[in-house]
Amino acid sequence: MSERNKPHNGRDMDGHRKVVAADVDDLVIDPSGEDYLRDDVRLGGAVADTGPSAGTRGTHIQELVEENRENVKKIAEL
Repeated sequence: MSERNKPHNGRDMDGHRKVVAADVDDLVIDPSGEDYLRDDVRLGGAVADTGPSAGTRGTHIQELVEENRENVKKIAEL
């Protein structure tokens, strides 16, 4: 049998999906950056934020998750 040439579908040679790495804050400031970011997320599914404030959003999301757990626990006790 001959080898089948399959498209890579955004994967590198190891089989891992490539994720665009960019500073999201810089993309939002750029006039065409929001459209670029929307297209990347729509086509690839994710953008890795590499900017200096990249971790602050994750910290805020963690705080929201903890707050939500506390709220659900309070409602469940009623």
